[in-house]
Amino acid sequence: KKVIRKPSEQSLDLRRSRRVADLPPKSYKENAVEPQGKARRSGHRRDLSNRVYASDEDREYATHRAEELQSKLDQDTNYPSFVKPMLQSHVTGGFWLGLPLGFCKRHLPRRDVMMKLIDEEGGEFLAKYLSLKTGLSGGWRGFAMDHELVDGDAIVFQLTEPTTFKV
Repeated sequence: KKVIRKPSEQSLDLRRSRRVADLPPKSYKENAVEPQGKARRSGHRRDLSNRVYASDEDREYATHRAEELQSKLDQDTNYPSFVKPMLQSHVTGGFWLGLPLGFCKRHLPRRDVMMKLIDEEGGEFLAKYLSLKTGLSGGWRGFAMDHELVDGDAIVFQLTEPTTFKV
């Protein structure tokens, strides 16, 4: 049978060991601790309050258009490709882009490498591919921001070399 103590009894826990009987009672209340190390650059934080979320119709339209482009590319070349619809986490804040697992297992290196992302104008960007997490990290942020990607956009990734995507 479980005994439920009243709040007043809980605060008066007796210390039964002679070794600690004369010590003041322990307090397990959390105290605020100042963070160690560098302070955050609060003046440089991005204002995310004006985020725009895509409607389901806009997201569907962009994905459909990207899939049409992908099918034309697949007819013209033998390079593997996939369509990636953009979410908020891909284009703001975290800037992490997870790639399709099956595509990564079949076509991408089994170790971390720098991937070259080539845009439609021939501009080149480097992004870190993390093989265990099957996604793009460092460098993806620059690409997303430079191309003003937003939630709801859809992108076609075409692998033209082992570590090069035409995007």
